Amino acid sequence: MQSEQTDGTPFVQATLKVLGGKWKLLILWHLKDKARRYSELKRLIPEITEKMMIQQLRELESDGIVSRNTLAEMPPKVEYAFTEYGKTLIPVLKPLCDWGQEHLKRMDTDGVD
Repeated sequence: MQSEQTDGTPFVQATLKVLGGKWKLLILWHLKDKARRYSELKRLIPEITEKMMIQQLRELESDGIVSRNTLAEMPPKVEYAFTEYGKTLIPVLKPLCDWGQEHLKRMDTDGVD
């Protein structure tokens, strides 16, 4: 029997602790190419409630994945972007998107297995 240290379970758990939930990966997907203002993110993800958006962004910020920058404008605007550490996730996002695309194709052609 493999120990937890060799089977990867604690690493998957650590990843899910940071990226788990319905909205975090989608938020990160929209930040992968450029920093975005809160209102842009809300427009790109209209299904998310304001409360959930704020909660998810705060958690990503707390985990060091996303930075929050208040722009010196009137009224003040807030912009979110990947931190340097968070940018290490960007190469992971595209394969996840590709997998989702293939999954949807499979579901359309094969039905649920």
